[in-house]
Amino acid sequence: MFSKQQRREFITLLVGAPAWLVAVRAQRPAMPVAGFLNSGTAAGFAPLTASFRQGLNEAGYIEDQNVAIEYRWANGQYDRLPMLAADLVQRGVTVIAATGGAIVALAAKAATTAIPIVFTSAGDPVTDGLVTRIDRPDGNVTGATTFSSVLGAKRVELLHQIVPSAASIGYLANPTNLTRSRGQT
Repeated sequence: MFSKQQRREFITLLVGAPAWLVAVRAQRPAMPVAGFLNSGTAAGFAPLTASFRQGLNEAGYIEDQNVAIEYRWANGQYDRLPMLAADLVQRGVTVIAATGGAIVALAAKAATTAIPIVFTSAGDPVTDGLVTRIDRPDGNVTGATTFSSVLGAKRVELLHQIVPSAASIGYLANPTNLTRSRGQT
């Protein structure tokens, strides 16, 4: 059936296969890990995290299949943000999504100059110290802003033009949100 030479080759292949499989697995890149940092609670921001995962899915990243996500929630305790950001850095995440305002992004920025940080904010990222220029963010920080503090007066003006008979306009805000104290809405 098999010659001695064929048997040796077969045995060598059989014995060497596990080592070969280990080597192949070792060559596969590790699954990227996205850090998600927020000042709120998981329950309070469930729609935001669902949208975050949907955006990742649309970009071809599916949680627990080809990307892992490490969530860190401050639960309204803003003083915990630096520790939570440092934990994400220590875990070696690939990117940090710092959502929920400048205070969250600043905590992430203070924790690392190497890991990319993508922020969401309502204020001016230059004024807040996140970037030095809006047209070309520098360093490892970039993101999106609604410029609420800058555009707030303009929005009220537009609302007054649309409904000139409005005698009063209501504004709802979270008085415990520290981003509000930085001039953001």
